[in-house]
Amino acid sequence: MKFKNVAATGAVFMAAALALSACSSSGTTSGSSTTSPSSSASAGVAGPTLDTTLKGTVTAGGSSAQANAENAWVTAYNAQVAGVTVNYDKSQGSGGGVTNFLAGSYDFAGSDSPLKADQQTSSQTICGPGGAVNLPVYLDGVAIIYNLPGVTNLNLSTETLAKIFSLAITTWNDPAIVADNPGATLPATAITTVARSDGSGTTQNFTNFLSQNAPTVWTFPASNAWPVTGNVSAQKGGSGVVQAVGAGSGTIGYADHSAIGAATAATINKVAFSQEAATAAFSAAATTVPTTTGDLSQKIDYTKLTGMTDAYPIPLVSYQILCTVFKDPAQATLTKSFIGFVASSVGQKVAAKNAGSAPIPDDMLTQIQTTLATVK
Repeated sequence: MKFKNVAATGAVFMAAALALSACSSSGTTSGSSTTSPSSSASAGVAGPTLDTTLKGTVTAGGSSAQANAENAWVTAYNAQVAGVTVNYDKSQGSGGGVTNFLAGSYDFAGSDSPLKADQQTSSQTICGPGGAVNLPVYLDGVAIIYNLPGVTNLNLSTETLAKIFSLAITTWNDPAIVADNPGATLPATAITTVARSDGSGTTQNFTNFLSQNAPTVWTFPASNAWPVTGNVSAQKGGSGVVQAVGAGSGTIGYADHSAIGAATAATINKVAFSQEAATAAFSAAATTVPTTTGDLSQKIDYTKLTGMTDAYPIPLVSYQILCTVFKDPAQATLTKSFIGFVASSVGQKVAAKNAGSAPIPDDMLTQIQTTLATVK
């Protein structure tokens, strides 16, 4: 395979990115921003592996949070590498994506949480002794969306959020919500929480946040399966949560920010989601905790974000997971080519424009490219 610098074709990709931004489906969101990220975010990681003569099919699936970004990435990638088909099944969710990857059905999985220790061990069956690597290619936030007629600017503190989702608070005029929103008129409407019914990395991120920052209120385990039963509307996929919240009254749920469309999002601790706020959160709270050579799994210490006014409190880091050694070298070439584009500055700008996500910082993109170069 011939390698060439992406910089020579950057203009082509940026043209595709601009065209995509004109027809973006991510929409605008109350209480949020999708303004261009600061210059400290990805600005100059070219990435290799753009061989325009490649032909074949990459099969993948998983994280619904990545769905809008994946659509944009595939379109922009195919503007240059037209012979490679990338099939990404968002209906699986992170849990299904990892399961199918470990079964050998996917070339890579999308997941909003890295492989757990037992899954990393299982990956050696299909990937060899080196197992799989988790590459953080997507950065966004867990949005708290709600549908409460007459209320368009809602703020929730971490403790209040934990009480709502643990069902300790059951009406919208509860004193804790009133205290978070001085001067607002809040109805006595009953609260219905909406959560994921499938294995979800978004659920994992949200419950990690609650467990770390409100442990005396949120006494449930951090998990990719929603742990609370009762007055909970369980929905498959992020889109299912968004639809259920929008169709109800007095509803509240959580979803990846890029998936919420026109839904109304609350501010958390008076901080609204923005690309800059997500990048600030990643820089302040993320630490690389590798499980194997080249792995770039991130551990988020949400407690470091407490009190920060420029960092979104619930960042979401999503991964593309692939083998360190492929059984089929041809599939390794195709998969590395696509992920190499995703983890370039151009690929990150495509996602930022079309999914509203925050670009992964340059230093992490460089580490991803280093890992990809070792994949065989």
